[in-house]
Amino acid sequence: MRLLRRSNTGEFSLTRNFIGDEPIPPYAILSHTWGPDTVEVTFNDLTNGCGKDKSGYEKIRFCGRQAEQDGLQYFWIDTCCINKANKAELSQAINAMFRWYRNATQCYVYLSDVSTAKRKSDNEFIECTWEQTFRESRWFTRGWTLQELLAPSSVVFFSRDGKRLGDKSSLCQQIHEITVIPKSALQGVPLSAFPVNERFSWMQPRETKLEEDKAYSLLGIFGVYVPPVYGEGLASSFKRLREEIGKLEQCMQDLHLTNPWDDKKRIEDSKGGLLKDSYRWILENPDFQRWRDDQQSRLLWIKGDPGKGKTMLLCGIANELMSSMAKTSLLSYFFCQATDSRINSATTVLRGLLYMLVHQQPSLISHIRKKHDHAGKALFEDVNAWVALSEIFTDVLQDPSLKDTYLIVDALGECVIRLPKLLDFVVQTSCMSSRVNSDDADLCKGILALMGIVYRPLTLNELACLSEELKDMADDLDSLQQIVGLCGSFLTVQNGTVYFVHQSAKDFLCTGAVSEIFPSGTENVHFTVFSRSLEVMSKTLRRDMYSLRALGYPAEQVEPPDPDPLAASRYSCIYWVDHLCDWCLNSSATSLVNLQDGGTVYEFLRKKYLYWLEALSLCKSMSKGGREDASKLIELVLDARRFVMAHKWAIENCPLQAYASALVFSPACSVVRDHFKEEEPQWITVKPSIGDQWSACLRTLEGHSGGVRSVAFSHDSARLASASSDKTVKIWDASSGACLRTFSIGKPLNDIAFDHTGVYLHTNIGTIDISVQSGLTSFPTIPEPRSPQYQGIALSADGVWITHNSEHQVWLPSEYRPSCSVVSRNTIGIGVGSGKVWICKVELCLL
Repeated sequence: MRLLRRSNTGEFSLTRNFIGDEPIPPYAILSHTWGPDTVEVTFNDLTNGCGKDKSGYEKIRFCGRQAEQDGLQYFWIDTCCINKANKAELSQAINAMFRWYRNATQCYVYLSDVSTAKRKSDNEFIECTWEQTFRESRWFTRGWTLQELLAPSSVVFFSRDGKRLGDKSSLCQQIHEITVIPKSALQGVPLSAFPVNERFSWMQPRETKLEEDKAYSLLGIFGVYVPPVYGEGLASSFKRLREEIGKLEQCMQDLHLTNPWDDKKRIEDSKGGLLKDSYRWILENPDFQRWRDDQQSRLLWIKGDPGKGKTMLLCGIANELMSSMAKTSLLSYFFCQATDSRINSATTVLRGLLYMLVHQQPSLISHIRKKHDHAGKALFEDVNAWVALSEIFTDVLQDPSLKDTYLIVDALGECVIRLPKLLDFVVQTSCMSSRVNSDDADLCKGILALMGIVYRPLTLNELACLSEELKDMADDLDSLQQIVGLCGSFLTVQNGTVYFVHQSAKDFLCTGAVSEIFPSGTENVHFTVFSRSLEVMSKTLRRDMYSLRALGYPAEQVEPPDPDPLAASRYSCIYWVDHLCDWCLNSSATSLVNLQDGGTVYEFLRKKYLYWLEALSLCKSMSKGGREDASKLIELVLDARRFVMAHKWAIENCPLQAYASALVFSPACSVVRDHFKEEEPQWITVKPSIGDQWSACLRTLEGHSGGVRSVAFSHDSARLASASSDKTVKIWDASSGACLRTFSIGKPLNDIAFDHTGVYLHTNIGTIDISVQSGLTSFPTIPEPRSPQYQGIALSADGVWITHNSEHQVWLPSEYRPSCSVVSRNTIGIGVGSGKVWICKVELCLL
């Protein structure tokens, strides 16, 4: 379909051809009777920039002026908007003509043989009466004008001098008398409600220039598709038309299982009739009004206990919609009943809804006939009926000709067969019918993904701050609400807060539509929320945000100021740690740069930690912000550290051991092992028995070839020295486990200790200079130790031996001579020769 457009200078030009399901802008449409071909402006005239001298050009000027007065930029006229030289385009236009007239915002009937101009009589000008010429107008005798009268919801009649005579509503009685068409048909009752022969009778007194057009001009009135074949003759064209009508009727008969109109009437009668006062209240309910008036709010769920009147409420809503909706809108409903096998399954629900839709707009039956022409009645009854009907219903809802459509299903709980499939289908089709433009699709998916992973509904302010795409709209909440409205099949906005329309909508996104909404997994969305939260909090959090001033101001007495400085960051303050945990637990180690020293988390806590605690208190969410869920992160970090400490040597030497021995020999409680269990080698069928918890051993330092006889920490705990029977001493980095130096001593050592400077290592046979400057890797010449030998060495803080009688050694009775010792935090356990164990607590004190 191509349209005419009027420029600011008054010139007219053709638009491009809108094809397929491309959105067509609002337009007016002209209905008229054609004059001779020489006077009508054609498609070629407009494309060649000529035709202005033809008398038919006045129709273009008239339609353009009238459309402009009605606020319409575009309009359509059959003489010049169809390229009749293109047979395919002509065929498509003939079959689409009824739909084009029905979808027009305004239809102007230009009556070239009706005038209201004053005429001179006996030297006086008198007003010309138009009623009689209106009744005699040639327009009522032409074939194509029948559908042009019936299809549009708004038809306005004009005289040839451009004066408005009335519309289809105000002139209904006159038109009925002229055409003998029932008033109900003129008032918008679906044409399928009238018998086939009656509709044929409406065409009988009319004429067409080409005989075949008498049949082709009825295609839209019967809702069938027949490719035109000019030259086939009147009889052949009508034969093909009747054949298509017969197939349509057969399809409708097979589709019919119950008539929802009759079901509704039966229910109302069984309840004693429908009283308007019994449902009037819901018409004033804000949720109902939002659903009815907001084009993006697509789902209304009415729930309540049995016997509360929900069914009669829906009957009342159906009546209200029928009386108030636009003529081009469709209403379809279905009433489930568990005890009636005709109306208690998901398949019958779709059959009933389709039956009503096709009855009101017969052209929709083309989607059913694609399958029905081959399968017949079995299409609706065999084991594949649900699959076929759900596909058909989806095609119907995506039909470009479909306008606003209301679907009502009552008593879902009484749909006892395949109810879960029906619920899933409701969510899916709600999404499809929203017809979001492709430019907005990614934005909608981003909003839905974010709403799918947050821990509570978000305010519009919070949504704008957490979404990367919406962050610039924080000050334009009206526009933001319109954008959220694009997701109306899933989301609704109530009092400035965004909610899912129903839990099933969220469930569908997080299960049935995961690949669409979370193509890279949920962790990326969690990261976005976490990183945006840190960014927002870093900008907004400060000391005394509510200007309380008094240090002892009770939190329960705090009232948020207006504007609230925490309005946009409230969710971030409470839940950023949760999203950090969700991201960390599903991300690779290489992506966790934000957790490194100097990373975003470190910088935030370093600069804003106390301000964050204040904000949590102001939000009355200290328990949530510091709840035990946050221990997941701590648990992950600690477990990851234990994992590395335990398996560093294996992974360091063989990288792929990270997926083998490291996982297999980690305890069952290991968070790392649990998250990477899919990486464990499948060829290991019998796995070793490993404890549930990590052992007390934090790290194993490997490198000695003989038994280790003595170990010692440096005073700053940064290094560890070990002496082995392999006649070497090794110095280790206590944090990383890396071997820093190795000294070949030439004999095994039993005792070693660092001096307080960390430069020397004292042993039972002498002192080793372990400074890097010494460059020594072997033990220097040391005098033989004195006899007798002793176990254990201790140094005073100044690096001097404890002495007795000028000797650098002290003798202890065996009762006090330690044989072993252990240290736990600030507690030391010492086993002595007497068989006693001493437990000593070490405390630091200032002197």
